[in-house]
Amino acid sequence: MYLTSEKKAELFKNHGRLKSETDTGSPESQIALFTFRIQHLTEHLKSNKKDHRSRLSLMKLVGKRRRLLNYLVKNDIERYRAVIAELGIRK
Repeated sequence: MYLTSEKKAELFKNHGRLKSETDTGSPESQIALFTFRIQHLTEHLKSNKKDHRSRLSLMKLVGKRRRLLNYLVKNDIERYRAVIAELGIRK
């Protein structure tokens, strides 16, 4: 399994707003989790080009992450800029 509970806890601790393993609800931690899953699915689809179910899942995750980023832009632009810089994603 590519995403263990230890890896999730590490993502939440490194990217969460409260810097704790239990901060699963903040947009920053959710965006970090979605980014990790998107990167994994992207690598999977490079070798399995005909896996349309995973492609659909990838598109859904990208949309969820985009909505969370839009939420951050509307409510706190500085947090948005910090997340973009920290995770290395672009609009």
